[in-house]
Amino acid sequence: MRFTYTARNKEGKTINGTAEAATKEAAVASLNRQGLHPIIVKSEASNTSLASKLKRPKKVKLKDLVVFTRQLSTMISAGVPLARSLATLQQESSNKYFREVVGGITKDIESGLTLADAFAKYPRVFSDVYVNMVRAGEAGGILDEILKRLASQVEQDASIRKKIKSAMTYPVVILTVTVIAFFGIMIFVIPKIAKILLDLGGPDAKLPIYTQIMLNLSSFMQHNFVFIIVGLVLASYGLRRYIRTPRGKLLFHTMLLKIPVVKTIVIKVSIARFARTFASLMSAGVGVLDALEVTGSAMGNVVIENELKEAAKQVKNGRPLSEPLSHSKNFPAIVSQMLAVGEETGQVDTILVKVADFYEEEVSAVIDALSSIIEPLMIIVLGSIVGVIAASVMGPIASLSKNIGN
Repeated sequence: MRFTYTARNKEGKTINGTAEAATKEAAVASLNRQGLHPIIVKSEASNTSLASKLKRPKKVKLKDLVVFTRQLSTMISAGVPLARSLATLQQESSNKYFREVVGGITKDIESGLTLADAFAKYPRVFSDVYVNMVRAGEAGGILDEILKRLASQVEQDASIRKKIKSAMTYPVVILTVTVIAFFGIMIFVIPKIAKILLDLGGPDAKLPIYTQIMLNLSSFMQHNFVFIIVGLVLASYGLRRYIRTPRGKLLFHTMLLKIPVVKTIVIKVSIARFARTFASLMSAGVGVLDALEVTGSAMGNVVIENELKEAAKQVKNGRPLSEPLSHSKNFPAIVSQMLAVGEETGQVDTILVKVADFYEEEVSAVIDALSSIIEPLMIIVLGSIVGVIAASVMGPIASLSKNIGN
């Protein structure tokens, strides 16, 4: 969403401009990070139309971001001016929206804005981690090196997401087919079988309880099909909206940490992100407290993020990070132990990179094992549903046919 703003900079000068953000609060936070004091922030009129609300938000693929980051790093290392590098990359991008973003960044650079502040205007494209690492790279004069690390980090994150998505594709497809088949059988097939049962046994025929339940459910679904579909759609929409609220997200993430297999994957992914992101920020010269704040928002789970925030409070009071993490419910003991070693030797970033590599390998192993289990499990579930329906229908038919024969 695009917002127009009027803000006052550090010199007290009033400036006007536009910023992209998911919400008004995010836009205000972005302006504050740029050293601006917002006076007026409002969404553009075009974004209030129904068409724009229904329109799918524009995105930039991680692959495009990786290529852009690596190419920008190479051009900066070669001594090409930043504005010229961005203008060149804008022309080479195949993503129309990304070309617009890079074009906007180029104009901001030419007007005197820093690269990090220019990136911060597009939070849908450049995360807080990305922006803060670029800001640290600019401050330390090692922007090209930081961009190389960022590209590697984005690639690692994309690899984990791809593995999880690949593992979930099969069960989602099977579950979808199962639901559609169930609705089809209950609405179109069972009513015809019910007619056969009535023809064979008459209206007073005594049917097994599970068969009667099946027939009643089929009749209900047949007569209320539209209401059921509308109800499911509304429930799905309401659930998604609720999960996006702070309270809903906390409840959902807490629930994920109570499901056996899912808990393992969520924790390992979160720890891998924490270790790699925190290590990258520390090596870039970002302060510990700032690094913890940025890292927390990149972990992907609110419960673990809150634990890290509590740990940050204790770090602020002078305690080493490894100490509060050793009492955490979700941070494995090996993380605090290796972090303690890093704190003692002054090699926190090096140690945490090894932790990240270890947990990323663990995630891959768990997902591969899960993929091999899911296929037979889904077949068993599908077979069980078919078996229940068959037993509920064919048993009474055979029994009634036998009675008629006698």
